[in-house]
Amino acid sequence: MNKNKIISASDAIALIGDNDVIATTGFVQSCIPEALHAALEERYLQSGRPSDLTLIMCAGAGDSKGLGTGRFYHPGLLKRVIAGNLGRMPKVAEAARNNLIQGYNLPQGIIAKLYRSCAAGHPGLFSKVGLHTYVDPRHDGGKVNEVTTEDIVKLVDVDGEQWLFYKATPIDVALIRATSADPNGNLSMEKEALTLDVLAQAMAAHNNGGVVIAQVERIVGQGFLRPKEVKVPGILVDCVVVADPPEMHRMNYGVAYDAALAGEITVPVEAMPKMPLNERKIIARRAAFELPPNGVINLGVGAPDGVAAVANEEKVTPHIVMTTEAGAVGGVLASGSSFGASINAHAIIDQNQMFDFYHGGGLDLTCLGMAECDKAGNINTSRFGGRLNGCGGFIDISQNSRAVVFAGTFTAGGLKVEIDDGKLRILQEGRAKKFVQKVEQITFSGTYAAMRSQPVLYVTERCVFQLTLEGLELVEVAPGIDVERDILAHMDFEPVIKLPIEMNSRIFRDEPMDLLAELTNRNLNERVSYDAERNILFVNLEGWSVRKKSDIADLQALLVQACEKAGKLVNAVVNQDSCRIADDLHDDFFEMVDLMLKRYYATTSRYTTSAFMRLKMQNDISHRGQLPHIFESGNEAHAALTSEETNWDSLVNWKSKG
Repeated sequence: MNKNKIISASDAIALIGDNDVIATTGFVQSCIPEALHAALEERYLQSGRPSDLTLIMCAGAGDSKGLGTGRFYHPGLLKRVIAGNLGRMPKVAEAARNNLIQGYNLPQGIIAKLYRSCAAGHPGLFSKVGLHTYVDPRHDGGKVNEVTTEDIVKLVDVDGEQWLFYKATPIDVALIRATSADPNGNLSMEKEALTLDVLAQAMAAHNNGGVVIAQVERIVGQGFLRPKEVKVPGILVDCVVVADPPEMHRMNYGVAYDAALAGEITVPVEAMPKMPLNERKIIARRAAFELPPNGVINLGVGAPDGVAAVANEEKVTPHIVMTTEAGAVGGVLASGSSFGASINAHAIIDQNQMFDFYHGGGLDLTCLGMAECDKAGNINTSRFGGRLNGCGGFIDISQNSRAVVFAGTFTAGGLKVEIDDGKLRILQEGRAKKFVQKVEQITFSGTYAAMRSQPVLYVTERCVFQLTLEGLELVEVAPGIDVERDILAHMDFEPVIKLPIEMNSRIFRDEPMDLLAELTNRNLNERVSYDAERNILFVNLEGWSVRKKSDIADLQALLVQACEKAGKLVNAVVNQDSCRIADDLHDDFFEMVDLMLKRYYATTSRYTTSAFMRLKMQNDISHRGQLPHIFESGNEAHAALTSEETNWDSLVNWKSKG
């Protein structure tokens, strides 16, 4: 019986019947059971069977040129696709666009967790992921065309809260991949870059009375695999196929094997190549200023994955934990054909477990790409320009991360720039606008995010926008860029413009930015000074950003230290010009302000040239029962402070008041 599990690819594929539901593994270009996909394609071309299959998959699994799931495009082979990403199989996506097959595009994390629902015999799962996007049944319900009519996503009310219910689809066949198998079908994954959902997929098919087919690199002897090395137990595996030729079992389409990606060795990251200073690096550098020290982050494909290289260059990597939705935790995230994996990873967990972490709010920051953006801050990455790309993990990640940075070039298709003497110049504009009147499809709802006070930035090579309740606001402009000529002229709408500041000049110089000092507030003490003769504490928060709670804690500790050293209540003058406070941290920041007002300040004057910021600060301080003194300029703030009839000798020692 043990020998029967090790069979040829053609014999294994012969077990698949017409109308079966097939789940296959793979992430972008990694961990794809290519030999099984090729055998299925060959059998269909020779015999016309199996036909009318349903394909379920999380992420895209192919090279976008016909390999991987791209082999399943032949007419009649598929009748339905349920996928997180269709961009890796463009001919299948084209068939869906042309109403030749049924199609659903669901969030990647939802599909990964639905495997577990199938394995447990549950009808589906509840989630808030997808609310107010095209997955919401009030929009498209995840359907990609007119011939797709069955509702597999429902809007439900649970104790007065809106949830989406995703219906599980029972799985008949699981095509999975591992490194080694013993005669009993026990599988280990020692040379794989990722583990993905192979266990959940195998369990889902097995418990449904289906077939589990595993592609491996080698067969090992009985007892060779230690129990903890077994990722999928043999009780779940029906067939084992040894990949032949070996090229069918490459780590990914661009890498035959890399021991560092497999976690079998560690490599010095100092030797990793440095990114050239171009538009992609500018975007990555600006996004890197949002990194939360000691925080957990996720980086998307494209422009965002450059943040990993910048973090490594700036020696920030040891102070953050980078993750991928595919399951990599820590290390330096890989790019290109190895995207999803990590060099020197701390751990590799299953994809569905990573999405548990993401859905539960474990991410401090995510940096993702953008194809289209509109005035409300909505983002489209799933369907645009005649392409059905799919959302992948975009919805799962963007909706549940504490803070979000969308990163990409301002225009697309042929953009050329020049960086000279710390200034940016547009040599050739891209052919396609990204900032449009209305996105074709809502993959991220800016309105929903603003309602939830989720901090969101939109970073391009020439400017930065911020999401507000009023819509998209222009907050930063690159040196050398003209707002009218280089920004507004290439947008289909006019953003909110109040008082944008210049992007950090260090971003545009080909030298280290001292990013670690910036992120850890190492130079924050330079922003606070005390004039003992006049008993005035000067606090310069101009251009400073409150990105995380630790920023507030660092500032409070510094202010308290200065006040305690003074030994009495001080008069504070605070410059908050262009100071940006993340939406979800306003309460925390003004609680700190309230503490300083009550315990350490005799008087305080604040100033900012932004009328919006003055109004918001006045409201926040007034609500806490304090009299706000917020002026338009430093001169006004100083004049107000010195004009007050203050008897300096009668100032009570701060200890007696506090």
